[in-house]
Amino acid sequence: MSKTDEAKEILKALGLPTAQYNELAALTFLALCNIKETDKWSKATRQSLGLTKGVMSFVNDNYEKDYAPNSRETFRRHVLHQFIQARIVDYNPDNPSLPVNSPNAHYAITTDVLELVKTYKTKKWKDSVKQFVSSVGKLSEIYLKERELNQIPVTLSSGKVLKLSAGKHNEVQAAIVEQFAPRFAKDGLLLYLGDTANKILHFDEEKLKELGIPINQHSKLPDVVIYDQKRNWLFLIEAVTSHGPVSPKRIVELEKFLKDCKLGKIYVSAFPDMAEFKKHSTNIAWETEVWLMEVPDHMIHFNGDKFLGPR
Repeated sequence: MSKTDEAKEILKALGLPTAQYNELAALTFLALCNIKETDKWSKATRQSLGLTKGVMSFVNDNYEKDYAPNSRETFRRHVLHQFIQARIVDYNPDNPSLPVNSPNAHYAITTDVLELVKTYKTKKWKDSVKQFVSSVGKLSEIYLKERELNQIPVTLSSGKVLKLSAGKHNEVQAAIVEQFAPRFAKDGLLLYLGDTANKILHFDEEKLKELGIPINQHSKLPDVVIYDQKRNWLFLIEAVTSHGPVSPKRIVELEKFLKDCKLGKIYVSAFPDMAEFKKHSTNIAWETEVWLMEVPDHMIHFNGDKFLGPR
């Protein structure tokens, strides 16, 4: 393996999240360990390096890269911050009193990691990794716990609890299930619920197929799909926080997509508040509904001679 691949393997073993054992992270790690392509890991050394003239210069000079000075924020935000959190790197070890973002900021591999990498590809390697992880923990697991703590629980009518990833868009989706549905689609069956981090969070494949809704093109489904069994209506709901209301163009797409579904279709654009609604009001299709999370008991019908009914 190349030294870059070996560095990735080391970072993975130390419990870094996937995004932090990529090429950029590996090259940064090599610079901090002072390891060139032909060096042995047993010869790694601890040295304090600045970012632009230290880490980036080492990478460019020794690994045939051409990172420009304006790339330093990428190194800092996507690699070094995580290295510090994972106790792989010490920040300003030569002068801990330096203010944040000081031009003299510097980084050095921790002494524990230095001793660990020297055992790479030796009989001591596995034990060294086990001891380090046992002492420090895995950053990937810490991040996973933080994500779980920040998730948005959504309780379905059945009592089942789903967890959406954190974010305003998913807050609106959770409100659709917990507040909109009981008011306007009482006892409705949730057929589909997306997630910004996981496109398919809830997917009733059997029922969708039965109702004539294509099941191999999930990306075309709106954010939330609810089946009102009593009225034989299908609620097609878009959660809108920055884009994506039920526009005339979206209506054409969905009508074509759902041509084999004979249910009455209710198109709804759901917004967190009136301010967000106003931003999109000119792009909402006629004969569709608008629902605001901040006033859950009411809906706005866009024109027509009826309220809340199929087009």
